[in-house]
Amino acid sequence: MTPKAVLFDCDGVIVDSEGMTFDLLAIDFAEHGLHLPVATIARDFIGGTMTEVARRARAAGADLPQDWVERFYQRLYAHLAKGTPLIPGILTVLDALDAAGIRYAMGSNGSDEKMQITLGQHPGLIARFRGHLYSGQTLGRPKPAPDLYLHAASRLGVSTADCVVVEDSPTGAQAARAAGMRCLGYAAHTPAERLAAVGAEPFFAMSDLPHLIGLR
Repeated sequence: MTPKAVLFDCDGVIVDSEGMTFDLLAIDFAEHGLHLPVATIARDFIGGTMTEVARRARAAGADLPQDWVERFYQRLYAHLAKGTPLIPGILTVLDALDAAGIRYAMGSNGSDEKMQITLGQHPGLIARFRGHLYSGQTLGRPKPAPDLYLHAASRLGVSTADCVVVEDSPTGAQAARAAGMRCLGYAAHTPAERLAAVGAEPFFAMSDLPHLIGLR
């Protein structure tokens, strides 16, 4: 059934920022005594808030200062501002949704500032969401809690049964499932089986998304 609304994660779904973030985390962790391959960081840290990343890193042996989250965010913002590409095919997806009259919103565990930095590099992209950019940090209930996607659906005026979520992490897929929404899992940085294990339907090319939601 074709949905009335599509709710997108941001990092790794709209903007191709996950790899850039993992690379920077690997450097930063090493500076604080925790040496992990980028692949391990991608596997173990994807989808969480930076507060949760800090907690996991300290548990693994990183000697992070108390203000690490704030300091890392500033370092990350500067890194992403140098150039954050879009996920290939995402603009075509948005064009297809607009043509079909399907509303869409964004629900990210990242901060509002981070979304403005990454999305703002691409002219007209922020405006396409018509103000429906929502941060789990601002809301105070980040994923895997369902609140972010429930909030986005409410603001769009669409029932949960009529929403589809597009995610790239198990954390986000858990949030979608808890919200009672169908979840399509973009398997770019996360193995398909990990997404499927938490209720997402894995797919591998963003160009396939219109077909998966019944548009063609």
